[in-house]
Amino acid sequence: MLQYIEEAKQGDRQAFEQIVKHFTPMANAVAFEKLRDYQLAEDAVQEAFTEAFLHLNKLRAVEAFPGWFKAIVVRQCYRILRRKQHPALPYEEAAQATESSFSIADIIEKKETQRLVHESIAALTSNMRIAVQLYYFQGYSLQEIADFLGTSVSVLKKRLFDARRKLKGALPVADVLSVFNHLYEGGKAVLHIVNGDVVGEKLRQGIVKGDVLVWREVYSHGPVFLDPADGDNRAVRAQYLEQTMGIPQREFIANSERQEKILADFHKYEEVVLWFEHDLFDQTMLSYLLHWFSKQKMLTTKLSLLCIGEYPGIKLFRGLGQLSIEQMETLSGTWKLIGAKELEAGQALWEAYVSPNPELLQQRLTTDTSALPFAHDAFRAHLSRFPSTTNGLGIVEQITLEMIREGIKSPYELFKNVGDKLHILGMGDLQYWHILRKMVQGTYPLLQTHGCNEFPVYNDSVMQFKDCELVLTELGKSVIAGNEDWVQKNGSDEWFGGVHLQGLTPRWRWNPLVGALQERSVEA
Repeated sequence: MLQYIEEAKQGDRQAFEQIVKHFTPMANAVAFEKLRDYQLAEDAVQEAFTEAFLHLNKLRAVEAFPGWFKAIVVRQCYRILRRKQHPALPYEEAAQATESSFSIADIIEKKETQRLVHESIAALTSNMRIAVQLYYFQGYSLQEIADFLGTSVSVLKKRLFDARRKLKGALPVADVLSVFNHLYEGGKAVLHIVNGDVVGEKLRQGIVKGDVLVWREVYSHGPVFLDPADGDNRAVRAQYLEQTMGIPQREFIANSERQEKILADFHKYEEVVLWFEHDLFDQTMLSYLLHWFSKQKMLTTKLSLLCIGEYPGIKLFRGLGQLSIEQMETLSGTWKLIGAKELEAGQALWEAYVSPNPELLQQRLTTDTSALPFAHDAFRAHLSRFPSTTNGLGIVEQITLEMIREGIKSPYELFKNVGDKLHILGMGDLQYWHILRKMVQGTYPLLQTHGCNEFPVYNDSVMQFKDCELVLTELGKSVIAGNEDWVQKNGSDEWFGGVHLQGLTPRWRWNPLVGALQERSVEA
């Protein structure tokens, strides 16, 4: 949208038409709150667009357009009020007159329910009404609404939460669900796909209705392929996960087939809701599922997404598993419908992530990924896991050695501190133990262990691991100081998405100084 605004400033009428199309519903909602008359609101908005087009060259920063235009809309409303006082159109009549634009006729089946709903929404404060209209009925994102209204996303979330609470107090739950077309808790014919067992168990404790499917995969670890369900691809991945994490191949294959069978039956549900977070662990999972759904005919099944990267009151948000049941309840119903833009973004990111050429992903991240707002940072963090050009360490190994140098020696403390610093990766303990294991083994180890011989793998008891300490070897000290290159001494045999790096001179390196991957030249 910023590009359209910039082009419109240069006099491009077609670009301005795109701006009108995008902002009209939002402007109508604000104008109606001021005028309580839909015809007058439309007049005010039309006049506001005319004024905006004539004075667009005065707008210094295109990012300021939403708030600037909202001020013009409000000013036009006050002009209309000063010109003539019109009787306000009753809310019930106005809502009926605009049912087609809000699709309420398809959502509310009974007239009495419709009356109760409209009365309940009308009883909300003005700020709540606008938030409900724009977010649930018009489908704008939280950031778009916040920019337009000149408020913060956190304040907007609070308004929506308060509105839902008031509506639930005024209406039977079933009626609220009907109003928002199952955008809240959903009915029994809903499948919730979540990222972990802890989250799944909390949802099953009455937070949502319907079925819960825990998607058990770690696409951020090991080899991944465009079609993970292919027999050969699955065999390669199963073998790798058993070797590095200890997950039995049969168990992995059986679980994969089970969850894919449930996914394949998605048509029996009215809605599928994806619950995910901001980190790489979740964003790879989300991109795969969006890629998969992009190939399906949805028919009457809706696809929705709840994806967050923060929660009020939690300073360092690591994931949904941190939240209490009460906190999880506040999220129920805040998911949004997934459209073509989200599906296309997920499909493109997955295809780039699994490609053996990481440059495709790096190029993808230079394009607009705003349809999935957390994807850019998560996949960029993925690229930083490649061996660096400075000392051959990936970002996880680099931070680990730095923390050991600062005096943190316990593997558990390291996992916690490294995980907090690199929370964007969403790294699990088995992933981290694999990384530590590589750093202490081989001909050129970076670390030595005291008090333990092995790192835990899948289903291992870890009691004997609690007294373990890690210390830097002389090579480790030299590498962290930037005097030696670990990959050139130790070699590489690691997977990064679809990229398999091997040998003493791997083809791809991460340059932390410029924040980009670099390809080894032929001469090198």
